[in-house]
Amino acid sequence: MKITRILCYQVDLPLHEQTYKWSGGKSVDVFDSTIVAVETDEGAVGYGEVCPLGPFYLPAYAAGVRAGVQELGPHLIGEDPTQLEKLNRLMDRCLKGHPYVKSGIDIACWDVLGKVSGLPCCSLLGGRYGEDYVLYRAISQVAPDAMAENVASYRSEGYRRFQLKVGGDPNTDIERIHAVADVLEPGDKLIADANTGWTIHEAMRVVRGVQDVDVYIEQPCPTYEECLSIRRATNHPFVMDECIDGLDVLLRGRADLAFDVVNVKISKFGGLTKAKRARDLLVDLGVAMTIEDSWGGDVTTAAISHLAHSTPTELLFTSTDFNSYVTVSTAENAPQRDNGRMRASTAPGLGIEPRMDVLGEPVLVVE
Repeated sequence: MKITRILCYQVDLPLHEQTYKWSGGKSVDVFDSTIVAVETDEGAVGYGEVCPLGPFYLPAYAAGVRAGVQELGPHLIGEDPTQLEKLNRLMDRCLKGHPYVKSGIDIACWDVLGKVSGLPCCSLLGGRYGEDYVLYRAISQVAPDAMAENVASYRSEGYRRFQLKVGGDPNTDIERIHAVADVLEPGDKLIADANTGWTIHEAMRVVRGVQDVDVYIEQPCPTYEECLSIRRATNHPFVMDECIDGLDVLLRGRADLAFDVVNVKISKFGGLTKAKRARDLLVDLGVAMTIEDSWGGDVTTAAISHLAHSTPTELLFTSTDFNSYVTVSTAENAPQRDNGRMRASTAPGLGIEPRMDVLGEPVLVVE
């Protein structure tokens, strides 16, 4: 089997809540997503998706996905898409860095592998654990009372884990955390996610100001070293996200006891192949994790679901359902939330079929 063409489709993904806000006054109204199709000489076609959270979150931006595929794609024509480790080594040799560019291609090749083998990606990624898995809901940054109201509303839809977007003024963030904690019930979990938004002294003030709250503190500061200093100053359970970008930092973090939970974002690692590698290492280390990505729609949600559902239940802290945040559906048979939970498809590959009327004409064709 050989790759014959790689195509990119550009899709705008507006939000049900109109806007998504997080630390530092950053916000997005419409997400710019790229869906990648990998065609083969045997007729199998696989699909992947990459959707950066704007150009000001991670070293990634939407137009860069398409430009990167244009640069990388010609090197992959004629290669076997089912030889995933070999293909990833080739991508790394032909394009240094830029893992998010490679992610959509890698996911699409997993979709191909599942389709030609007749197995869901979940089975290929390690096997299915349980009937479903738990989701979190990200709560966009607004006033404390409004965030508490939003949490209560989403709790009525079945969610029990809430990722509160903080990382603003410390006094207001302390109010936000307390306001939301007051509407939670036993069994709920609250994560205060600063998205690197605090300086060290601000983070110290916040963790001291919420000592009485059962809350996870997530990525308070930009760097690993800054986060570690806060970790060592608080007894709150601790999550690292933005500074987790490879196996080396996972090993370092475990040795330093720097985290209790790690967020594994598929596109930040470069696709399912390397995200699986990180997931498996964390399983061996006994570290809980959130399986997710930067953002996306139906295709990204499907990819997340297969990696999440193949993660041992006791080590899957939570996962996400990005397709429930957006107003546009790009694929049929995508996984859907059910009372705050989700399950991966049992159909071959990712188990989705793209809505070509939504995707329109490709904006890039490499052949």
